[in-house]
Amino acid sequence: MTDLPTLDAPLRIGTRGSPLALAQAYETRARLATAHGLPEEAFEIVVIKTTGDNRAMIEADRPLKEIGNKGLFTREIEEQLAAGDIDIAVHSMKDMPTEQPPGLVLDCYLPREDVRDAFISPAGGGIAGLPQGAVVGTSSLRRRAQLLHRRPDLTVVEFRGNLQTRLKKLEDGVAQATFLACAGLKRMGLTEVPATPIAPEDMLPAIAQGAIGIERRAEDARVAAMLAAIHDTPTAQRLAAERAFLAALDGSCETPIAGLAELDGDRLHLRGQVLRPDGSVAHAGTRSGPVAEGAAMGRALAAELLERAGPGFFDWR
Repeated sequence: MTDLPTLDAPLRIGTRGSPLALAQAYETRARLATAHGLPEEAFEIVVIKTTGDNRAMIEADRPLKEIGNKGLFTREIEEQLAAGDIDIAVHSMKDMPTEQPPGLVLDCYLPREDVRDAFISPAGGGIAGLPQGAVVGTSSLRRRAQLLHRRPDLTVVEFRGNLQTRLKKLEDGVAQATFLACAGLKRMGLTEVPATPIAPEDMLPAIAQGAIGIERRAEDARVAAMLAAIHDTPTAQRLAAERAFLAALDGSCETPIAGLAELDGDRLHLRGQVLRPDGSVAHAGTRSGPVAEGAAMGRALAAELLERAGPGFFDWR
């Protein structure tokens, strides 16, 4: 390939500045460097602060729904990508809206990590072991709804901040337990955290959880060719079904929707779930078929669950 990045003209990788976001950017840089036989110094990490990183909002534990849902962790990064200030943007796919701004495309995914949620508590154990009326902290509307659907006796409080902040809140007794994604813990090498993985059968994960997506400008053929070398097709096939399901529900990262697609040879199995925000009602369904029909299966499953749920199902109460 010609026109590869150099030490004098590095490829600029845009990312949020959180420890997990940086770990994902470093993984992307390492994979690109290895694939193209380049030193890591030929890639520059550019940290961009997003609306979702506003410390005052985080410390105030304001629900993400009050700040603005779609693009909360991506808007400023995409603006710099469109303007040419960075060459690619690395995202947690569970944060990504289902539609990209004009001129930007998402067609590169890294191999997907562990999709499961992790139950975090100094006392260990799992959801079933929590005492009656225990306080659990989470900023995820999905996890809140799933938890209350299973354990309506629990009290759920808003719980934001990075991993260290959340663990400190547990130590201070703000809550007795919280949740994190297994993928994030693994990518940051945090094996010492008292985490108990939760099977998808017990808590279906967020759409695209554990997946990293790399966004680029649509007309940038040079970058497209570079990214093709690290693209993971199985991850793309799974996300095609999950994100089609999400898009048909008009969902965002702050809507109580869960879904997971899994591959079995040339077939794909999709599970989906929608819940009332208070966890009082949940509807779930499945679809199976050829991998090539993944997106169609996602839309069909969404249509089924929307019909069963009825109008106004996602209204905040």
